[in-house]
Amino acid sequence: MVDGPAPLHVTLVATPDAQVMPLSGLYETLNAFGLLANFEPDLPAQPFTVEIVAPSRDPMRGASGLSLGAHRTYEEIEGTDIAIVPLMMVKGPDWVTGRYPGLVDWLRKMHRNGAMPCSDCTGVLLLAETGLLNGREATIHWAFAPTFRRNFPEVRLRPEQTLVIAGARHEFVMSGGVMSWHDLALYLIVRHVGPTAAQAMARLLMLQWHADGQAPYIGFSPRLDHGDSLVLSLQKLLEANYMVVNPIEEMVSRSGLARRSLERRFRRATGCSPISYVQDLRIAEARQRLERTNMPVEKVGHDVGYENTAFFRRVFERSTRLTPSAYRRKFQMPNIELGLTH
Repeated sequence: MVDGPAPLHVTLVATPDAQVMPLSGLYETLNAFGLLANFEPDLPAQPFTVEIVAPSRDPMRGASGLSLGAHRTYEEIEGTDIAIVPLMMVKGPDWVTGRYPGLVDWLRKMHRNGAMPCSDCTGVLLLAETGLLNGREATIHWAFAPTFRRNFPEVRLRPEQTLVIAGARHEFVMSGGVMSWHDLALYLIVRHVGPTAAQAMARLLMLQWHADGQAPYIGFSPRLDHGDSLVLSLQKLLEANYMVVNPIEEMVSRSGLARRSLERRFRRATGCSPISYVQDLRIAEARQRLERTNMPVEKVGHDVGYENTAFFRRVFERSTRLTPSAYRRKFQMPNIELGLTH
């Protein structure tokens, strides 16, 4: 164990919407250098001082019902080096703004005083309320991308990314999915302690970089509430016939519209072109077959509508950032009964 510069002060924000796992995971990981020193004595003794703050010091329950406690209230913190808003559970389909105005003001103040505002998963929704992300890129768990876009249209959302760093000082650090608090913790260690320390911590705690981003996890969720009955009927047609050789020609024939008129109308209603829509349907079905069957990749591609296997592989990798075989290895569950592992 070696002495280093003064520890950086890390403030973790807890609210009744917080989920305990990411909050405690970040707290314990950034506090684990004492344990790590038993195996890596050449690393700094304790590069971070971590505390949890909340609107009140009174005990509270997080979103999952588990108890949460805070060291201090956020109002007691005049300055910090790193302020992190961990995952917050969103009740219902949409984020409701304005519930934590004091915390939003505090985050703005910390940024003015030089802090790095960070977030994990849906914590970015509270961070976005500050307005500090307007005109910048951000990321969030893919399932909450719609509510983010509705509430914060001035932020350039990149849900396919696991980690986004933004700002003139690269001070905004946002991780996307639930378990990507691993990526946030490791990034902060790389940045402030060094890659050797991050590698050592990852080995000790079995933390994982999600290098593939969120693209492999994002399912296809077509827009159906656009109000165009003709387009909706064509969407239903495609759901049943996406695997045929020329599904777009079938759409044109059924609609009675010229192809260009149909394409403009379809894009206006759904946000994507008919051919992209067909590709998304095909890849969604291919993903399910790769996850749940041992069907050869060539047959999977053929059955969802691709006669050319090489083209299927290219389209699949463009959509998921993984080859079909790599996708299967990542998501297919091992046969526990037979003791098989991937």
